[in-house]
Amino acid sequence: MKGAPVDSIRQATPADMAAIGKLGALLVRAHHDFDPKRFIAATPQTARGYGSFLGTQLDNPDVIVLVAERGGEVIGYTYSGVEGTDYMELRGPAGVVYDIVVDPAHRGRGVGRMLMEATLQALKARGSPQVVLSTAERNEPAQRLFERVGFRRTMIEMTRELDD
Repeated sequence: MKGAPVDSIRQATPADMAAIGKLGALLVRAHHDFDPKRFIAATPQTARGYGSFLGTQLDNPDVIVLVAERGGEVIGYTYSGVEGTDYMELRGPAGVVYDIVVDPAHRGRGVGRMLMEATLQALKARGSPQVVLSTAERNEPAQRLFERVGFRRTMIEMTRELDD
């Protein structure tokens, strides 16, 4: 692949939901592979359900869904939102990155970084004073990306199954 890693980073549209759903299903599978006791398993309906859910978010003024497109194909997306003070999280108003996914065939070319930088700009434009996200403990490539764009570690989630 020559040239820029993406043709554009743009707001998602309803027409993108099937592609986003497939990428969302990859996200679910990857997390389940990291820790099947913590993360849900993908099913044959996951891609459709994921795309359908994110489609319901497009008109929410507090939500940002961006896609990376190359050659007319959606190759990655971010799903983020603007939230107010959250006493359970012990934080003030913030942007929250819920998802970032890049098609495995397009990883390692800067697509994730471009998506994350566009997402950070969009959250800042909406007034977010800071941005937080969570990442799977074993997702070291994602953690390296997040550190490269300026994130720092602040929380550690711990899980215990009660039936063990």
